[in-house]
Amino acid sequence: MAFGRSSRNRRPVEPVTLKILVAGGFGAGKTTLVGAVSEIRPLRTEERLSEAGRPVDDLAGVEAKTTTTVAMDFGRITLRDDLVLYLFGTPGQDRFWFLWDELAQGALGAVVLADTRRLEDCFAAVDYFERRAIPFTVAVNCFEGADKFPTETVQSALDLDLEVPVLMCDARDRSSARDVLVAVVEHAVARVERPREPAKT
Repeated sequence: MAFGRSSRNRRPVEPVTLKILVAGGFGAGKTTLVGAVSEIRPLRTEERLSEAGRPVDDLAGVEAKTTTTVAMDFGRITLRDDLVLYLFGTPGQDRFWFLWDELAQGALGAVVLADTRRLEDCFAAVDYFERRAIPFTVAVNCFEGADKFPTETVQSALDLDLEVPVLMCDARDRSSARDVLVAVVEHAVARVERPREPAKT
């Protein structure tokens, strides 16, 4: 008589939880991406743009934008039964950069959302993660009417290391946004598992 392990005796698998940042320039689609993939109601800290902010908020290329994130976005997605991502969307304007160091603590990796209409807006995010050795993936959010360029062109324009993945995405689409997050996790894990080069003497 064959015996199998009773399902009643199986302990539930405790999932691994990872922290991922979603960064990029003002109006690049960070809030949209977090909202598109989150399986819980996302936390948003958006406020309406005001006349007082016009001198410091550059709306060129995103004239239809009426709100902005003033602290962070937060969401959660389960990639597998044993893997859960907690997503933290960063504010895009320079005046909220003091929050980035708090948000970045304990992050496995990051997504840098890029808008080809305002590509220079993601330079600061790229520089931030490079300086802190936080693995990141660049995701070009393909806005309607925006010029489309090969990923190699974007990589060159941002002066990225060849190992940094560059993907095209639609931040509104759950499947597309999920693919970006999978790429970030895979890239970050590969960085961690890569053997270190021996120190030069």
